[in-house]
Amino acid sequence: MSTPSKPRRSPRKPKIVLSNTRLAELEALSEGMMRRNPELAEQLVEELGRARIVTPQRLRADVVDLGREVTYHDEATDKDHTVTLVLPQNADISNGLVSVMTPIGVALIGLAEGAVFHWETRDRQRRELKILKVAPLGQETLQSA
Repeated sequence: MSTPSKPRRSPRKPKIVLSNTRLAELEALSEGMMRRNPELAEQLVEELGRARIVTPQRLRADVVDLGREVTYHDEATDKDHTVTLVLPQNADISNGLVSVMTPIGVALIGLAEGAVFHWETRDRQRRELKILKVAPLGQETLQSA
């Protein structure tokens, strides 16, 4: 007599934390993206919907936010990557500046160091990534912002 196998559940998504000012900014970006890339815009809306919202002062330094440098490990390639998450108009992949309005940008925003998450590339490959380090904004960056 065999017992029925349990259906495989998809991995639980890691927690997301955003500042209330960032939430408003990202909601506006997702609205603008609806016509050009509705699938990506929907992904962002889904992520925003499950985020815990805090004041900017309460956003911990180890949480991925715009302007913060993040190092993550890609299990598929066994390589580490370091990028800075930015607004679309500031993106420059050759300098490691990744737009928040890309699949990896949507996946990274609001995650904390140590979070493991699954990400689907543009060519539909599923990857497991782990946040290794988040570098907070430097004083010089804060003063020029």
